[in-house]
Amino acid sequence: MAHPLCLLFDCDGTLVDSEPLLADEMATALNAVGLPFQATDYIGEFRGARFRRIVAELENRHGSVDPKVLGPLETSMRANLDRRLATELIPIEGATEALAALSTFPMGVVSNGPENKIRTSLVATGLDTLFGDHLFSAYTANCWKPDPCLYLHAAQRMGYSPHHCLAIEDSVVGVKAALDAGMLVVHLNRFPDAEITPEGAIMITSMFQLPSVVARLSRNLDARTATR
Repeated sequence: MAHPLCLLFDCDGTLVDSEPLLADEMATALNAVGLPFQATDYIGEFRGARFRRIVAELENRHGSVDPKVLGPLETSMRANLDRRLATELIPIEGATEALAALSTFPMGVVSNGPENKIRTSLVATGLDTLFGDHLFSAYTANCWKPDPCLYLHAAQRMGYSPHHCLAIEDSVVGVKAALDAGMLVVHLNRFPDAEITPEGAIMITSMFQLPSVVARLSRNLDARTATR
């Protein structure tokens, strides 16, 4: 391998500031079928979770929704979200600069969202050229964070062992998935007063901090490889 460290980025909340738009569209869709939900519920309780898991939890609390309604509901919600992503989305502060500084590293995006949403988000923010086709969606791999299988799938496709991958995640769900996959993990904790970084992950509070962390981890891997 030309480089000892492969960087695997979450998308929503890590590279792009899509979560406020996603939470807003979820609230509109879920309330329309009688499931009480506010945009703040996503940020506070469900950040990083799969849409169908959120629906299941709300059904446990408030009663079931006709299953025939859920498919069209999700399709409509995602179509509305894609339109907003294309015109309203911005990068997370510091993400553009961090990616530019790390452009010599092999990089991929690992997301619980559908691939078309990942691609729309990256194109809208001008980040797409850095990743090419290295986009790994839970909907394609048929496994969702916090299950580590999505990260293991991405590592295998990138041609790296999990121990030579660094995952960069903003949600605890994603951090735990990557840790369970045996990877190095950076937790972009933008809410340090409200969220605890899981043990074993490296916490940063801004993407501007990421290049120095990656440089240190890369040097450590180089040193370990040289002594073998």
